[in-house]
Amino acid sequence: MSFYLTALLQGLCFSGIALGIYISMKIFNIPDITTDGSYTLGGVVTAILLTRHVSGYLILPAVFVAGGVAGAITGLIHTKLKMNALLAGILVMYGLYSINLTLMGRSNLPLVGTSSIFSSWAWLNDFSQNTGVILLFFVIIMTFLIGYLLKTDFGLAMRATGNSESMIRALGVNTERMKIIGLALANGLTAISGYLITQFQGFADISMGIGIVIVGLGSVIIAETLINWLHITSVWVSLILVLTGAVIFQLVLALTLSIGVDANLLKLVTAVFVLLIVSLPRLNLIKE
Repeated sequence: MSFYLTALLQGLCFSGIALGIYISMKIFNIPDITTDGSYTLGGVVTAILLTRHVSGYLILPAVFVAGGVAGAITGLIHTKLKMNALLAGILVMYGLYSINLTLMGRSNLPLVGTSSIFSSWAWLNDFSQNTGVILLFFVIIMTFLIGYLLKTDFGLAMRATGNSESMIRALGVNTERMKIIGLALANGLTAISGYLITQFQGFADISMGIGIVIVGLGSVIIAETLINWLHITSVWVSLILVLTGAVIFQLVLALTLSIGVDANLLKLVTAVFVLLIVSLPRLNLIKE
């Protein structure tokens, strides 16, 4: 049971990645690979500041800003230099590897003798339950803020930029600025996931972000499948389904390990699972 509880908590930690991928891919239609680097950057900044005994309250905005700067750089390269968004993200991610390694000074930075938000906010006696409550608090706040933003005029302009860039540009909206802000927001949320998972697992590692984009992608694909099947149009419900997708994704991986599948095959199983989720709606269309 504790095995699945850990998977559930990890799914909540990855909610920021899921929301970030949702913004970049579903709202702006931009495949952003900066995710791998900004997630690690969030973890690295968190670990460095925690070892210097900086308060978690101050670390959180610093992490968000760091991830936002990484996303904004990708946006600037894409919009100002007219470079393909995928390539721009790859270049920034590649550069962030060296930046993260330089900041840490080594490949792994353990949080020995430091206090995390999960230990300093002891609302419940049971550590796992206390961690779950804190993570739920973070998830609710993030979902509320993003949902509120997407319902404002600025959020509607963001959504219109992804749906019909030429139309919204004709209305006087600076679509390049919208893309830069959108990518900054997406990577800021991704960095928050790095902030949470680093404190949850007790260390930051230079390789922690390798392939992490598949977690967000899988979460969004699961959510998109549910949205299409249920014909959801509400922004709030869509965001909740994205978060649900992040939890489902981790629970499926936990189930895979619990039935005895070799851990070396976990990434292969992950790829196959995402492929199946992508294929299901198309198989239904073929059948019809």
